[in-house]
Amino acid sequence: MSTTHFGFQSVDEKDKARRVRGVFDSVASKYDVMNDLMSGGLHRAWKAYTVMVANLREGSQVLDIAGGTGDLSLAFARKVGATGRVVHTDINEAMLRVGRNRLIDAGVVLPTLVCDAESLPLPDNHFDVVSVAFGLRNMTHKDAALKEMCRVLKPGGKLLVLEFSKVAQPLTKAYDWYSFNILPKLGQMIAGDAESYRYLAESIRMHPGQEELKQLMHQAGFGHVDYHNMTGGIVALHVGIKC
Repeated sequence: MSTTHFGFQSVDEKDKARRVRGVFDSVASKYDVMNDLMSGGLHRAWKAYTVMVANLREGSQVLDIAGGTGDLSLAFARKVGATGRVVHTDINEAMLRVGRNRLIDAGVVLPTLVCDAESLPLPDNHFDVVSVAFGLRNMTHKDAALKEMCRVLKPGGKLLVLEFSKVAQPLTKAYDWYSFNILPKLGQMIAGDAESYRYLAESIRMHPGQEELKQLMHQAGFGHVDYHNMTGGIVALHVGIKC
């Protein structure tokens, strides 16, 4: 039996996706509210910066992986215009349903697909930009997922990985206290689920740091990789260019 981490627990690799799905099934309806509360609204600035770095043009082809409630898909759709296309995907149907409904309410209809980023049912060399925001850390085989993202990008295409990362050393104690004391309480109060937000804090600690993720992206086939720390390294945006 091969094992992997689910937060701080060691679980069967085959069981991780089911457990992650359970977390997001539980919190889907309150996901956006919790994001605002947890980050003090900063997640909106992080995503706005990601859209700016994407530098999309009219007609661009975009794949939004782990697109969830559709924040980035909506922002991307407004950039690519009628001649472009944004494909909104997630492995979690409950999250995708919330996102699809939100997009429709905004007057935007996008292709919406339930799929696993480790095995994308999409053609080679197709997209100008692929994004994954706050989803990579939940994937069992990050190396396989990154290779798939590289495969579906056109040569010269851009991967944007927005993810929690390693905070600057002076912030570590305060960040740990907030993550393991306040987040689960907020999760219980707002979403009725402390355990899912305890998993969130644990999964961040188990995720590769800035330099380690940069190396994983190089190994997956990206020639140039850089990252931009935000809010003291709480979040980093990694940008990879396909050779």
